[in-house]
Amino acid sequence: MPVVICQLEDGESVICESGAMSWMSPNLEMETSGGGAGKVFGRMFSGEGMFQNRYTARKGAGMIAFASKFPGDIRAVEITRDSPVICQKGAFLASTEGVELSVAFQQKFSTGLFGGEGFIMQKLSGNGTAFIEIDGSTIEYNLEHGQQMLIDTGYLAMMDATVKMEIQKIKGLKNVMLGGEGLFNTLVTGPGRVVIQTMPISGFAAFIASLLPRKS
Repeated sequence: MPVVICQLEDGESVICESGAMSWMSPNLEMETSGGGAGKVFGRMFSGEGMFQNRYTARKGAGMIAFASKFPGDIRAVEITRDSPVICQKGAFLASTEGVELSVAFQQKFSTGLFGGEGFIMQKLSGNGTAFIEIDGSTIEYNLEHGQQMLIDTGYLAMMDATVKMEIQKIKGLKNVMLGGEGLFNTLVTGPGRVVIQTMPISGFAAFIASLLPRKS
């Protein structure tokens, strides 16, 4: 269960999703804002709270910590205006000022409907450092132009905005019925970085549910 501990200079701020703060020094000042109706509803659809909190160090340096909600990893991602990233729904934990969180719609409705990654994902743009929650361990690949990879449902955690994502149906009725891999895989095409997580919370929840006794 990782945690990010941020050391802030006097007047420096960090932004986080609602309820993300775990502990902090008493001289941090909190301000809750929505940033307009469009941004509020965009964050809601992308799996975050409707409002964000800004914590600012006052009268000296300060400290604030953000703990993960699920066993896994917290990844620091550098965001620039030339290199936005697309994340799974609910991945955003916190960021420095200058990072903008918005909704990212998949171009094809079938991509989100069947792909397991969600028709609505999160887009992080602007300038700064963002902290992203990953379920389980993190594996990263850098795809060349045109290079492709098939990813099982739920394992795609983050990708550069330059990476294209679409759905590929598993071929063969026998494979679908007996293979245990479902109906679809996620096909990503470079160029760009692809970050894969090893323990999607959806798969973990399904496994736990399978062990629970069923009511007769």
